[in-house]
Amino acid sequence: MDWGFIFERSFSAMIGPEVVVYAIAAVGLNVHFGYTGLMNFGQVGFMAAGAYGVGVTVYWLEWNFWIGILFSFVYVAVLALLLGLPTLRLRADYLSLVTIAASETIRLLARSRVMKPYTGGVEGVNQFAGPFYDLSPFELGKFYSFGPFKYLGRDVWVLVVGWTLLILITLMVRQLMRSPWGRTLRAIREDEDAARALGKNAYFFKMQSLLLGGMIGGVAGVIQVIQKASVQADTFNPVITFTIWTILIVGGPGRIWSPIVGSSIYWTLIVFIENTLRQLPPGVRSTLEDTVQLSDFNIAMLRFILVGLGLLLLARFRPQGIFGSREEMALDRR
Repeated sequence: MDWGFIFERSFSAMIGPEVVVYAIAAVGLNVHFGYTGLMNFGQVGFMAAGAYGVGVTVYWLEWNFWIGILFSFVYVAVLALLLGLPTLRLRADYLSLVTIAASETIRLLARSRVMKPYTGGVEGVNQFAGPFYDLSPFELGKFYSFGPFKYLGRDVWVLVVGWTLLILITLMVRQLMRSPWGRTLRAIREDEDAARALGKNAYFFKMQSLLLGGMIGGVAGVIQVIQKASVQADTFNPVITFTIWTILIVGGPGRIWSPIVGSSIYWTLIVFIENTLRQLPPGVRSTLEDTVQLSDFNIAMLRFILVGLGLLLLARFRPQGIFGSREEMALDRR
């Protein structure tokens, strides 16, 4: 087994583009669930809104790429209002049902033939990220090595911008949650009726939380499609939302840095397991293939199964996550 190759890929995944995208999305979900207690099962819908905000603006309206970045926040805000206005006065279960349904509706609508003139349909939107890469100080096709990390120049530029945004967003959320506004969100999460009795407009605060977390998710969607230089509807499937939930739970809800740590651990394990399975010695591989055929597809599935087993152990012995507490996991029982 080439352990040098395995560890090189694993270390590169530790701070790679996927870690950045999912960590930002998990920060937004942490605002929703960790601090406000909102059961959002459609975070990928906000990512899709941000991604198509850029893609549709450039592809259909033929506007400037940077204007598209600004419009992505408009699309995310509209989506948050459409989801929040009819549901946030209701109990948590209704919001979870509406968000997961809305995210899947967005995906199916974007890939439909009717929407092809606007969203590109199944083919999606491509070749719109040129202005972003034109600003890169790195050669896009050249490999750069930083100790155990190795990336293409285009990915290095995405990482520089992505990690900068991730740190800034995390620090912003940290300050907000230490403010009276953040303390009100925590109060609503712990006991909404008590917060109302103290004169707080819980509906108004929950709407603000939904908007903020959704916009952070939109930033994750924008970075993801810029890194891929393509907006494809099937990229934003419901599995993404539950991966984000996994990352948040691994790190621990209601903790500032937990989304970053959870995302890094998750993707490092995924890459480590995948490359280890591919590098198995022939004897071990033949033994395993008596039970399961180690094709590329099966390896891709097996890595998620093994990580899922690890998550089950975490749920058994530390359900609050690495940095979380049981109190942060508790929701008001209604």
